[in-house]
Amino acid sequence: MTNEKHNIKNLTLAALCLAIALLLPFLTAQIQTIGNMLCPMHIPIFLCAYICGWKWASAVGFVAPLLRYFLFGMPPLMPTGWAMAFELLTYGLVAGLLYKKTINIYVSLIISMIAGRVVWGVVRLIIAGVVSTPFTWQMFIGGAVLEAIPGIILHIILIPVIVLALKKTKLIA
Repeated sequence: MTNEKHNIKNLTLAALCLAIALLLPFLTAQIQTIGNMLCPMHIPIFLCAYICGWKWASAVGFVAPLLRYFLFGMPPLMPTGWAMAFELLTYGLVAGLLYKKTINIYVSLIISMIAGRVVWGVVRLIIAGVVSTPFTWQMFIGGAVLEAIPGIILHIILIPVIVLALKKTKLIA
């Protein structure tokens, strides 16, 4: 495949991942008790990292929560939207880079989840300092880990299955 065709393919797939990131939260919002805990916007960012690479996934990850706010009013821009933008950017960057280096999909997924959540916490701490709102260690553990457990489990199961199925059917290399 020529470089130009490869770029067009990645652009198209990245746009599809962005569209899914914008729409998927509408489906999980119907499950009142755990809808947000499933972290639905994270799924297409991870898929974009494994399908299109770190550059595309980083861009889609950063833009998705901000664009979703401007289109639908959710997530709130401050502090959630900005923190998510940097978190999802980190997921795309780390997962894509590690996977490109032929690191196991599970290892790259778990490392990128940890890195993204740390970045989320750092951004939330910076925002808290700028707008003078509290952000404690307990808030970090609650938001980055405890509330996200269903999403973490879902991602560890779902993402590798989808990527391996796409590879097996030769839809991706």
